[in-house]
Amino acid sequence: MYDMQKILLYYKFTPIADPHTVMLWQKTLTDSLSLRGRILVSNDGINGTVGGDIDDLKRYIKETKKFEGFKGMVFKWSIGSREDFPRMSVKVRRELVGFQNSEDEFDVNADGVVGGGKHLKPKQVHELVEQYGDDVIFFDGRNAHEASIGRFKNAVVPNTNTSRDFIAELESDKYNDIKDKKVITYCTGGIRCEVISSMMKKRGFKDVYQIDGGIVKYGESYGDDGLWEGALRVFDDRMTVRFSDRAKTIGVCTHCSGKTSNFENCAHTECNDLVLICESCTADTQLLFHTEDCRKADQAKTKAAQ
Repeated sequence: MYDMQKILLYYKFTPIADPHTVMLWQKTLTDSLSLRGRILVSNDGINGTVGGDIDDLKRYIKETKKFEGFKGMVFKWSIGSREDFPRMSVKVRRELVGFQNSEDEFDVNADGVVGGGKHLKPKQVHELVEQYGDDVIFFDGRNAHEASIGRFKNAVVPNTNTSRDFIAELESDKYNDIKDKKVITYCTGGIRCEVISSMMKKRGFKDVYQIDGGIVKYGESYGDDGLWEGALRVFDDRMTVRFSDRAKTIGVCTHCSGKTSNFENCAHTECNDLVLICESCTADTQLLFHTEDCRKADQAKTKAAQ
């Protein structure tokens, strides 16, 4: 299946006067090509992940680039298929990335986010590290649970459960010691770092960079032979991907501390959190809860239903 199908990841910050019209066009286009995935459209641009037959994805790219603002959009290919998504969802949102009121944090023009960090190709990342050594700091622009299974070596990992936690995190004093260093932000495909790097510069970070194309593009260039360690968390049925069979396992099981990259949904259906748990511990259904409170709430719900 994977020989004939792939997944595309892409985004573009560009002013869109009528997001609803773009949304309807994208829904019609993706349905006509039997694609599945998720696309968000806002006044600031587009962010999408779609899976399908390779030939259909190529047609999708060609048609999407006909829109003036999307001509220069970069599409990243990843292993997967349409079956990794339950349906095709195209929606209009106020924000492309779920930061709290981030539309007040940055401006967008035809060239993208105004005042963001300088883009670095994967090779340029290595050149910067080789030149400046410990004065280069990798700063994870994802949520902490994503970093628990994969991150750049010696990266700073903010204490964030959701993207909405980033502004308060950046406004704390805990990163004052790195504000004068060269900081490379990174995230899955690059979109979050467009915003985070801008927010960091506004809060006193002097020399901020971002990896062009994010972890996905870096992995295409260096796989597991570079500065990345572990697995990459993705937000579809694949859950995680690895760049090679040499990938390290750096995640730690919540219960037995064994090495794992396996996430499971909390067994309490009203909880949206994931449990990092090894395959051995999944055999015990009492361990498939995010917290003890989740386990007790699930027991109470079961008892009430009897």
